[in-house]
Amino acid sequence: MSKVRVATKRLLLGRPFRSDRLAHTLLPKRIALPVFASDAMSSVAYAPQEVFAALSVAGIAAYVYAPWIAVLVCVVMIVVVLSYRQNVHAYPSGGGDYEVATTNLGPTAGLVVASALSVDYILTVAVSTASGVANIGSAIPVVGEHPVLSSVVIVLLVVTANLRGVRESGMAFAIPVYLFIASMLVMIGAGLGRWLFGSEMRAESAGFEIPVTHSLSGLALVFLLLRSFSTGSAALTGVEAISNGVPAFRKPKSKNAATTLALMGLIAVTMILGLVALAQITKTHIVEPGTQLIGAPADYYQKTMIAQIAQSVFSGFSPAFYVVSFATGLILILACNTAFNGFPVLASILAKDSYLPRQLRTRGDRLAFSNGIVFLAVVALILLIAFQANVTALIQLYIVGVFVSFTCSQAGMIRHWNRHLRVEKDPAARRRMRRSQIINTIGLCFTSVVLVIVLITKFLAGAWIAILAMALLFAMMKAIRRHYDRVATELAADEDDMVLPSRIHAIVLISKLHLPAIRALAYARAIRADTLEAVVVNVDQQETANLAREWEDRQIPVQLKVIDSPFREITKPILEYVRRVRKDSPRDLITVFIPEYVVGHWWEQVLHNQTALRLKSRLLFTPGVMVTSVPWQLASSENADRRLRDVPTQITLHQTGRDDN
Repeated sequence: MSKVRVATKRLLLGRPFRSDRLAHTLLPKRIALPVFASDAMSSVAYAPQEVFAALSVAGIAAYVYAPWIAVLVCVVMIVVVLSYRQNVHAYPSGGGDYEVATTNLGPTAGLVVASALSVDYILTVAVSTASGVANIGSAIPVVGEHPVLSSVVIVLLVVTANLRGVRESGMAFAIPVYLFIASMLVMIGAGLGRWLFGSEMRAESAGFEIPVTHSLSGLALVFLLLRSFSTGSAALTGVEAISNGVPAFRKPKSKNAATTLALMGLIAVTMILGLVALAQITKTHIVEPGTQLIGAPADYYQKTMIAQIAQSVFSGFSPAFYVVSFATGLILILACNTAFNGFPVLASILAKDSYLPRQLRTRGDRLAFSNGIVFLAVVALILLIAFQANVTALIQLYIVGVFVSFTCSQAGMIRHWNRHLRVEKDPAARRRMRRSQIINTIGLCFTSVVLVIVLITKFLAGAWIAILAMALLFAMMKAIRRHYDRVATELAADEDDMVLPSRIHAIVLISKLHLPAIRALAYARAIRADTLEAVVVNVDQQETANLAREWEDRQIPVQLKVIDSPFREITKPILEYVRRVRKDSPRDLITVFIPEYVVGHWWEQVLHNQTALRLKSRLLFTPGVMVTSVPWQLASSENADRRLRDVPTQITLHQTGRDDN
């Protein structure tokens, strides 16, 4: 069984990496782009569509505002990209927005950012996976008919790839990401080219009318436009991931990260504007789920905006349509990979600062933060199942966290530059700092305005759930930090704690005079305790009498003490006796020796050691008492040990000038 388990693990994850192989997992720019920027680039697959869907409430006439909303989203993206280029140069250690806010605004602000980013990463996995399934479902109906099951399978596959390591997952995902970029740019170029030459392109929904569910004007229209803009701002998610992942880049880390960030922004802006233009040209009509287009057949299934554009641009050449649909679905699925690279790093930093369980600091066999990857996957799967993998429902929870992070980060960067300007004397350096400060100030203005818009337009639609999750996560991390601080205070040693106990009182628990009991007695005698006694609980008069007789016959040089138990309990009488000894001699150290069987099968564990487990769990809460398990290996455990020895393990030998695996 052990061989099969290890072989399966190696098949899925590969051979473990040594710690000194960490440098070999660093990413060149061509791999870092698909690893860290796939989320931001893939947002163009659903953000423009959600803009049109939000505007459809007011009918086809509201579509006239879509290009202006797209331009405004792109302006905000450019500002945020320029702002984060300052971040990666100033804070290349990988703490990202959390480090910026903590250093410049204080621990509370840093924890707010960490809570917001954590929620955003979880939602990134859920939204991108659900959207990817929707796009693939446009080409493969069976996928669209089972969105939840498809989403679960996809997340599990992405988790497996990430557990193999950052570099391996990046190389595996590079081809689909570049395929998406190429297919989008080719489609946009071909579509605009056909339009310039007067070729007619019509989407399959162009002949259907959009029902006007609300006649909007004045403030209601303004609110609709703001809601559409806030939904489209989902295109900015993932921009912050590169600032969290700077340590994963090859040297020069900051320069490579800044270049990748700029390239990501350029590609995303080009695709957003191109898709919105083609949607207008092809007269693509998109409505919110639950709304039926007028004139559409009863069984009409609304394809995604990209799928409809691809159909019209590549009419007569269906292979191109399938390439675009699959590439879009894949990039949306792989977009969650950005979260699987960003969240575990952030979680490891938070764990290092004692805000999350310290197990999240640990790297796995492949030098990835395995515990963080698994935790992220579990929570994202819960969301996907709870919301039935519905993109429109999930996206309402989205982007609140990321704009909280954006705003706090930019405010922190402004204070960062103020602090450095107070001590910097070189005029050239001061000019560079002033320029960076201006960029971050503009970024703060833009992101804070968008945050307010998002809160106003999305709060009742579902954003309150994300805000509540952030608040609960903030409180939980505060509580974890208090716990770790309290434990550290309690465990802090001083000179008084080095005083030796006055005496050692050893107690050996006996049930029968068999080999495990004899070994426990021999071990207890070997430590030369000041007082040594064997204790048996009298639950059966005849068995106890037989034990006492055998004890005398063997002339065992240890006092046997019998504790009566009229109600046939074992645990309680022993606990009371130990506590009484402790009370009578508070400066004595009491050591309780418990003989235990070592078995080779789980079902044998159920049949043995239950009393020992109960005793140990209770004695651990008794001050001044040490519990020592004395094992006795049964034959089944020896067989299990031989099986484990047969499993291949990696042994590292360190010799001068030689390193053998």
